[in-house]
Amino acid sequence: MTDADVDGAHIRTLLLTFFYRQMPELVERGHIYIAQPPLYKIKHGKNELYIKDDHELNAHLLKLALDGAMLTPSEGAEPIIEETLGGLARGYLLAEAVINRLAGYVDAQVLHAVLHHNLEIDVSDEAATRASVERLQAAMPPAITLRASYDESGEAWRIAIERMRHGNLKRGWIEEDLILSGDYKTIRTAAQSLDGLVGKGATIRRGEKGAPVKSFAEAIQWLLKDVERGISKQRYKGLGEMNPEQLWETTMDPAVRRLLRVQIDDAIAADEIFTTLMGDNVEPRRAFIEENALYAQNIDV
Repeated sequence: MTDADVDGAHIRTLLLTFFYRQMPELVERGHIYIAQPPLYKIKHGKNELYIKDDHELNAHLLKLALDGAMLTPSEGAEPIIEETLGGLARGYLLAEAVINRLAGYVDAQVLHAVLHHNLEIDVSDEAATRASVERLQAAMPPAITLRASYDESGEAWRIAIERMRHGNLKRGWIEEDLILSGDYKTIRTAAQSLDGLVGKGATIRRGEKGAPVKSFAEAIQWLLKDVERGISKQRYKGLGEMNPEQLWETTMDPAVRRLLRVQIDDAIAADEIFTTLMGDNVEPRRAFIEENALYAQNIDV
């Protein structure tokens, strides 16, 4: 059992490596389990709920936000409610989550242009790449420059992204691998479902409250902010922040606790990461850092 945050994940890797190297039969026979302590406690009215992680938190907040919600997409249009609105909202938030994850190597503003303006990207040949650049550039601020680029090593066209930030030039790429990925399909699916949905006179309502909106994104953000005003949220940085009673009822009580059984593949993966990052051989560690540096988030400096 470790903390539910990133530090806890690091400690869990060390423990799994220890068991795999020193007591392999415990892992092979399925006797190692990972406890699932909550990361949040949410209080809404008289109800209290423990939340496992950020993903579960976002899903719960969306469920609360959609209760009694109604989107009128344009003046005089039929309101969108219940499961139809929920499906659109979940698709949009999933696309936003994908964009946030990809932002380390593809500028988020470019991906947001794909989502909010329903722009298609094609890098199958030179003409298609240049046409895609033209479509995207029209939606970009002056600080972002796009250009078609031919990758000699991969023998393929791609879109180069350049942004000036604090006097430094940051580069990124949109390559065919991204266009063929499930991540891109998720963004495109959301973009197509929301294209032209919100027009003049659109409003979002939840209960007796309401507000005019100019986009679906603005409507969802209004809903989430409205529900957050009615809840209190406590984030547990570590297990030491919980009272003994709270730790028992969320993580230790056999009747309600959630456990993950460790498979041999989990232990092998932990051992490989530990050997790469903590071993005596410098080259694999340098290669790992260079390959994954752009994906790093929430680094303490």
